[in-house]
Amino acid sequence: MKRLTVIFVTILFSVLSIAQPDSLRLGSIIPMGPGFLEQETPGDSILVADRMLYGFELKDWPDSVKLIFPEIPQPYMEEMIALPMWQVDTLKIKKQRRSNQRLLDIRAAISLQAFSEGTYNLPPLMVLRPGADGVMDTLVWRSASMEVKTLQVDTASFVPHDIRGQLEYPLTFREIVPWLAGVFFVGVIIVLIVSFFLARKKRAAEASRPKDPPHITALRKLDHYRGDKFWAPEKQKQFYSGVTDALREYIAARYGVGALEMTTAEIFEGLKESDMPEDLKSEMRTLFERADFVKFAKFIATDEENATVLPQAVRFVTTTYQTEIEEEQKNA
Repeated sequence: MKRLTVIFVTILFSVLSIAQPDSLRLGSIIPMGPGFLEQETPGDSILVADRMLYGFELKDWPDSVKLIFPEIPQPYMEEMIALPMWQVDTLKIKKQRRSNQRLLDIRAAISLQAFSEGTYNLPPLMVLRPGADGVMDTLVWRSASMEVKTLQVDTASFVPHDIRGQLEYPLTFREIVPWLAGVFFVGVIIVLIVSFFLARKKRAAEASRPKDPPHITALRKLDHYRGDKFWAPEKQKQFYSGVTDALREYIAARYGVGALEMTTAEIFEGLKESDMPEDLKSEMRTLFERADFVKFAKFIATDEENATVLPQAVRFVTTTYQTEIEEEQKNA
């Protein structure tokens, strides 16, 4: 905690001697011991232009007793200057319990700079202490000496060098990791954006592409199951599921019945009012029921039954499609 106790800027002590005798009475000269002399920036020696603090400390100084600091002469000494203000800090504050009076630890100093090599005998530090009776006592701290040096340069062997370049350190893995993570993160974002636009473009292309008629789609899917490679018992479930799924999609597109989500009974209940020939409808019902047994009851169909599946499915699609064409021609 820094606190200026009191700073009363007065004239030099020489001026005090010509002041009005009724307003000022000089009292005793009180020796206070040695002051301190220290560098503001500590070093091994005092060099030219180093800033020095020349001052004193007071312990347990009563707060009620004021101090008058003299004006700092300019220049302070030959080849030496001083900042024009005292540096006064309150280092500590203590409070007496009985008298309720505060006691201060005070540190005051002058900032000096010497600009020539040599030994400087500094003048003693003097501060006035006004008393209650108007008498001014002079507190004096003993003078100090200061030896100032310069850096010695061997002109015979001295070789001037250019300013060194900036020191470069090798990159470490810890320094590279954030950049790699950033590049990876940006790369992931770019991939996601590109994938999104490609998928969107693909969906738009598929939407604009003309779709095949339902009977063409159904016949193409049924053609995949030609031959007897799916008649083996372990493949019959795949065979019947593929054929009936193709037929369900065709029925949904041709007759508007939600066959993909219906049971066999519900499908043919929905086809009751359709123009499908009864013999064809009965044949398809038998095919769907046999497929249900194969898929859900582990029924094994015979080769003769398997041989009739694909022809019946193809006949169903072509016959109903021909019926649709004839209806369109009649309505045209």
